[in-house]
Amino acid sequence: MTSSTFRYLDPATITPGVAPWAKVDVDYTSYSRKTVTKDVTNFADCLDIHSKVGSFGADIDVAGFAVYRSPSATTPEDFEDDKTVRTKYYAEVETLLRQRLEHSGQKIKRIEIFDHTIRKHDPDAARQPVQQVHVDQTPKAAEARVRRHVTPKEEADALLQKRYQLINVWRPIRHPATDFPLAVIDYRTTAPEDFVAVSLLYPKRDDGDDDDRGKEVRPSQESLDSLEGYEVKGETYGVLPNDSHKLYYIKDMTPGEAMFIKCFDSWGDRLPGGKKGVAGLTPHTAFIDPQTPEGTPGRESIEVRCLVFYE
Repeated sequence: MTSSTFRYLDPATITPGVAPWAKVDVDYTSYSRKTVTKDVTNFADCLDIHSKVGSFGADIDVAGFAVYRSPSATTPEDFEDDKTVRTKYYAEVETLLRQRLEHSGQKIKRIEIFDHTIRKHDPDAARQPVQQVHVDQTPKAAEARVRRHVTPKEEADALLQKRYQLINVWRPIRHPATDFPLAVIDYRTTAPEDFVAVSLLYPKRDDGDDDDRGKEVRPSQESLDSLEGYEVKGETYGVLPNDSHKLYYIKDMTPGEAMFIKCFDSWGDRLPGGKKGVAGLTPHTAFIDPQTPEGTPGRESIEVRCLVFYE
C-alpha cells in the first residue's frame, strides 16, 4: 500500500447550468481541481487468480477493472509507428479482449477499436499522464462513439439494442510503470452524484480527416486560455471527492501486463435496463507514488479504446 494526493474536480468551481470543459491536447480546464490524500492498495496478487469469473481484479464486471498477464509481441520501437500500432497491436488487443471477456454465455459479436493514446512523462511529449480522477466516456458519449464509428446507421441501431461496452486496454511501454502509475477506483465505492459531465475540446483540423490518432501537437503556452480553434468532440466524467472511494494500483506494472478499464457498460447497474451487480465504469488517474526511487525512468504507456458488442 502507498498513499498519495489525488486531484478531483472542485465542486466550488462548477457553475450550475454551465457545462465545464477540458482541452485534450493540454492540461487546461474551465474548472479547478481539489487535492485529496488517499491510500492506494496494490492488487498485484490478482494477476495470479485462476478463477476469473466473479473475482475482484480479474473480472471487469465486479469493480470495473481487471488486470492480466499478457506479454506483447509489439516492441517499444513498434509503438513509435502509428501504422504498426493500428495493425499489429490492435490485433493483439482484440484477441485479448475476446479471451478475457467471453464467459458465462456472453459471446462477442464485434470489436471496434477506434482510438489510442501513447503517453510519456516527458516535457516534450504531446500527451502526458493525466493527473485528474476521471472517466473517459459518459453514456451519451459512448452512444455517440457507436454512431460515429459504426456504419451504416441500421447496423449501429441494431448493436445498440444489445449489450455493449467501452473499454480501455492500458499497458506500460518499454519499462515498468513505476513513475506515474495508474490508480483505479472500485466502482462499488462510488455514488451517482460523484460524476459531472465535462465537454472535451479538440483542436480543429482542416485536413478533412475525422481521425485524431497520431496527430497530437502540443500547443503554445500563450494560447492555453483561448478557445479559438477548438471544437467539442466528446464528453467525459469529472469526479467529485468522496471519502468512500477505495483506490487500487499495480505496483511496478510491467509491459507484460495489461489492465482493462471499463468506461461504459450498457448493463451497468445504474442504467435503465442494467443488470444488478454489474459495474458500470471505472474512475482512474495517474498519480505520484512517493515510494518511487529517484532516477526512475519516466512512464511510457499506451491506452487503446475499444467498443465491444455482444451477441
